[in-house]
Amino acid sequence: MSDKPTNQALLDRRLAHIPQGPFNVTPYFADRAEGAQIWDVEGNRFLDFAGGIGVVNVGHCNEKVVAAIKDQAERFLHTCFHIVMYEPYVELAGRLNELTPGDFAKRTLFVNSGAEAVENAVKIARYYTGRQGIIVFEDGFHGRTLLTMTMTGKVKPYKFGFGPFAPEVYRMPYAYCYRCGFGLTYPGCGLECAHHLETFFIGHVAPEQTAAVVAEPITGEGGFITPPKEYFSIVQDICRKHGIVFVADEVQTGICRTGKLFAMEHYGVEPDIVIMAKSLAAGLPLGAVTGRAEMMDEPHVGGLGGTYGGNPVCCRAGIAVLDFIAESDLCAKAARIGQIAQSRFLDMQERCSLVGDVRGLGAMLGIELVRDRKTKEPAADETKRLVKYCHEHGLVILSCGRFGNVIRTLMPLVITEDQLHEGLNIIEEGLNAMAGTKA
Repeated sequence: MSDKPTNQALLDRRLAHIPQGPFNVTPYFADRAEGAQIWDVEGNRFLDFAGGIGVVNVGHCNEKVVAAIKDQAERFLHTCFHIVMYEPYVELAGRLNELTPGDFAKRTLFVNSGAEAVENAVKIARYYTGRQGIIVFEDGFHGRTLLTMTMTGKVKPYKFGFGPFAPEVYRMPYAYCYRCGFGLTYPGCGLECAHHLETFFIGHVAPEQTAAVVAEPITGEGGFITPPKEYFSIVQDICRKHGIVFVADEVQTGICRTGKLFAMEHYGVEPDIVIMAKSLAAGLPLGAVTGRAEMMDEPHVGGLGGTYGGNPVCCRAGIAVLDFIAESDLCAKAARIGQIAQSRFLDMQERCSLVGDVRGLGAMLGIELVRDRKTKEPAADETKRLVKYCHEHGLVILSCGRFGNVIRTLMPLVITEDQLHEGLNIIEEGLNAMAGTKA
């Protein structure tokens, strides 16, 4: 007999000791995890389509990563890179300088999280340009600090009650083709959403005052909105015309999730700065800012950094992640996962009227649920019930989106095809239950 506490007993302790603010998607407590599976303290097995919110692309407890962590932990845990330097920081920086899009000299800074990486990218862009304005997009998510919360589009739960917000942040419509803010239809729209940046300068912030445009290649919390393939080349060209730094927030899209190491590779653009975190270190807290050398070198000595940024254990984990990606051809696996999942989702769309849109790249796919395909009324309640159904039937999955009506896939990319179909079957069975249909 195990003497481990039950989920309910631990939940009672959680409620007694931890504030309500940190949300919990499921009522379960993990005991162990491996690959694309999690077992709770009561021995229940779950397939993981959430991946710790896109953090374990290389799988739970990846052997190569665990071995690197153990080895580094036995050497030293912390010196602070600013005090006594260490090789793992330098090696991982060099690897990212080579791997990120762009055939130009680069530099990399390490921090603790995606939000901290976003803040540092903004600092660097402002310092380099001597300007203050930052342009972001509706439905974007960039973090929960004061600045990144300001940059995030959705008010509840991320911003509500936490103001006043940081100044000089401006928000424009994104390329949400399914719900086009311009009332147009791709491809006959002429990419008005991208060209709108020039118009945006007239009424919101002048280009001479704009330091950076910051964009997720595919929105994460915002609903996996996937712009047309021409979108970012237009945006980047406008940025270059006006001397504006173009920043790609690849915190959720990066590290093979879309079938490329970085999602911007699908769009054929080379961002001035790329922001990474989440799957970079397979679950350890590590964020990175990689950018053009002349931009990254501009801030004065001591102007960038932090006590824990680029912790040696985290950097070793990051190196192991990149090694595993190369050895296992993880990008190809992500593309294969995406092909299977997209085919299944499109089939579900044909069978179930709740599925209004299927979108994404590689293994980063979203299905938007609606009550009526003509009016596109969001099926938020049905989405909540579907998520609950999945959890109750052994699949951990997340919703997202402006209206909370998008199901997203963030499964570890080491998932087997049998496990993938098992999870997709649960989603399909749940959709049929929500719609009252039979498979």
